[in-house]
Formats: sequence, C-alpha cells, structure tokens
Amino acid sequence: MREQAIVVTGVSGVLGTSVARHLSNQGTRVIGIDISSQYPNADCLHDFIGGVNLSDEDACAQAFVQIRQQHGSISALVNVAGGFSWETVLEGSPSTWDRLWSLNVKTSLLACRSAVPLFPAEGGAIVNVSAAATSKAELGMAAYTATKSGVSRLTESLASELLSRHIRVNAVLPTIIDTPANRKEMPSADPSLWVAPEELANVIEFLISPRSSAVNGALLPVAGRM
Repeated sequence: MREQAIVVTGVSGVLGTSVARHLSNQGTRVIGIDISSQYPNADCLHDFIGGVNLSDEDACAQAFVQIRQQHGSISALVNVAGGFSWETVLEGSPSTWDRLWSLNVKTSLLACRSAVPLFPAEGGAIVNVSAAATSKAELGMAAYTATKSGVSRLTESLASELLSRHIRVNAVLPTIIDTPANRKEMPSADPSLWVAPEELANVIEFLISPRSSAVNGALLPVAGRM
C-alpha cells in the first residue's frame, strides 16, 4: 500500500485518528478531511483539509477538487464522518432525524460522489462505517439505526454501480467502539468487550487492501467480544 493516497473523512475523531495513524504506519499517504479547522495529530497525515462541512454539496466537492489538484488520484476513501444521538421516538425531535441523516448518510453520499472521479482506471476501494445495531433498533436508537441503515444500502447499491470502474465498496458494522465518550456515557459497562478503534482500523485497512480484492458490497460485522 506504500505511496498510495487514501482519503479519510471525520479524521479528527477517535476512530478517524486511529484509521489515519494505522494507515500511515503502513506507509500510506493519508489525506484527512474534517469539519474541525485544526487537527492535533498532524504527524499521521500527509495533508489535512479542515473546516469542511461534508453534508454541504459544494463544500464537499471543493475539498475533493483541492485533493485532485494537489495530489492527483487516490486509491481509497474511508468515510468515518458521522454522528450519534440517543432519544426515543415519542420524546425526541424530528430534527434529530434530519441531523443524523446529514451526518451519516449525506456525508457518505457526497464524499463518494466527489471521490469517484479521483480514482485511476485500475480502480480502488471505498469503505463506509455503518453499525451493527442496524440489525435491530433498540430503545432510543431509531434515528441512528435508520440513518446507518441508509449507509448500508448506499454501500450495497454503489458497489454494484461501480463494478465496471473496478472500485470496490464495502462497509464495516461495529458494535460499541471504545471511546472516551462511550466510557463516560456507560460507566458501568465493561469496555474490554467493545471494539477498540485500532481493531476497527485494522479491518478497514484490510478492506482497502489487495488482500480483499474479492470482497465487494459486503457489510462486515465487527462485534468485538460482545
């Protein structure tokens, strides 16, 4: 994977940083995009494009134009950007559904659309981040799982659409990721059962590598020890 350029969205978050660092350690040139204007872990990035609202079509497209101008083609796109909110259907707000649709589905959609022209003729790979919880929406998870289900359907359909361009599209479906925010929200839980960000980054690296050349349109569960 050396000398390849890979774009990681949502790179400033815990998972985005883990993915960027893991890929950088493999000798990959990582280009990070985030809505944050600054990135504290610049040592694991070849380039960083900050202040980008990926749910805005023009802003997203311009970020990838900039990547094309400065770096040429890319070999992979990893869509980590997204969001989560827990609230019940009756006591929650319909605006949460709109917000999570933009954060989860629209960012992935627009990033994929903007990235495809940057892939070379030999193709490449796209990995989206969905969620294992999409198999059954528990209490308070309706908006989140509905929008992450949209990411899964986007993944499957786009995988078929890009077959002729040799661009593979897959998604990872993690359970609970071990992050400081999740530890704070669930202080009585055992985080050793969760998915470590580094573990998920390793799976993502596999899906964009030649080792997974026969895998396309897959929704890969990453369940940790749960």
